[in-house]
Amino acid sequence: MADRYLSFTGTAPGRFLTRRLGLPRPAPLHRWSPERPELDGERLLLTAGKSDLDLAATDLGLTTAPAEHPAAVVLDATGVRDVGTLAEVHTALHPVVRSVADSGRIVVLGAPLDPADHHQAAAQQALEGFTRSLGKEIGRGRTVNLVRLTDARAAASTLGFLLSPKSAYVSGQVVEVGAREVTPPDDPARPLAGRTALVTGAARGIGEAVAETLARDGARVVVLDVPQAEDDARRVADRLGGTSLALDITAPDAGERIAAALPDGLDVLVHNAGITRDRRLVNMPAERWNAVLDVNLASVLRTTDALLAAGALRTGGRIVATASIAGLAGNAGQTNYGASKAGIAGLVRALAPRALDEHGVTVNAVAPGFIETKMTAAVPLFIREAGRRMNSLAQGGLPADVAETTAWLAHPASGAVNGQVVRVCGQSLLGA
Repeated sequence: MADRYLSFTGTAPGRFLTRRLGLPRPAPLHRWSPERPELDGERLLLTAGKSDLDLAATDLGLTTAPAEHPAAVVLDATGVRDVGTLAEVHTALHPVVRSVADSGRIVVLGAPLDPADHHQAAAQQALEGFTRSLGKEIGRGRTVNLVRLTDARAAASTLGFLLSPKSAYVSGQVVEVGAREVTPPDDPARPLAGRTALVTGAARGIGEAVAETLARDGARVVVLDVPQAEDDARRVADRLGGTSLALDITAPDAGERIAAALPDGLDVLVHNAGITRDRRLVNMPAERWNAVLDVNLASVLRTTDALLAAGALRTGGRIVATASIAGLAGNAGQTNYGASKAGIAGLVRALAPRALDEHGVTVNAVAPGFIETKMTAAVPLFIREAGRRMNSLAQGGLPADVAETTAWLAHPASGAVNGQVVRVCGQSLLGA
């Protein structure tokens, strides 16, 4: 369903009324398209504190020359070690933040917290509150994120994503990038070329958008969905030049059947399949609870364990699971759904280091907020409007926003991003 309020606020009467009444004023977002694959303008590099990062090695086109309306600003604050140097964050950004272009990006670079230096830890943790606060006030479709890193080369894919239109609905996030050595793809335009990606629940909605985006990036996509959606899954697969797999992901042997269907192995596994059976706990029968936990969490655990045990995920593989802000912040009437999606976050954080050490596979999650789908279009009007407006961008996201974030985590050069739960919610006012 179209966001008519967003369209109205782009008109002269809409601008007048929203200004006079103090109503949210969402700005149209610059999302990736073949016609406009990059932000329009220069990428300005600023520094706070003494930094040892070699950002020139990232080939991101950063400049220290003054820019009138930069499309992006990168603030290297890895050298901030105390309250005194923290003041340099204000000194660097205060003069330029107003001039950042509409749908522009601000990315703050921070260092891991040093447990042996509580002054450094305090100053670096302060960057988190600063970033999230700036994201809530900056407006005009602009986003603000924090990346903790020690090696700029390992963060090149992450910075490339956050400084591009592909991250239009990702704001207020803190991403940690390890020091793991990564290898860039041979073809940056098709980074997943030669790789096989399986997406569950991919016959429609967000799953279909994920499959489309991974195929755009060169992957051979396997579209998995329940037998009842076999025709839709086949149509999606045919359109993308992939294959379909009709399978109930909750079947006890689902993992073994996936491995058998892909004897040459798998590079990207996207756990997208999910259901809702909303009702307040006092009115929720056991079958509603069990159905949601089985599809959204138990099946993810079972199939992941089976595929790792079978060696079906090749070295350098990626597992991306779908969490939700309902699992991070809670939501009335969704105790079952919230529990299942919080469980995904726990799975990711616990499995990620072991999967990387033992199998060479990273494990991350995306946590969507209000995304414009057929499911949210059926939500009652006032609840739907609240969901759309209660974020820093004052609008709902699109399935493509979740898909682009998934593609970043699936990128061959994202091997240093592991154990992360990244919200795709326009910086929802709910949750951390």
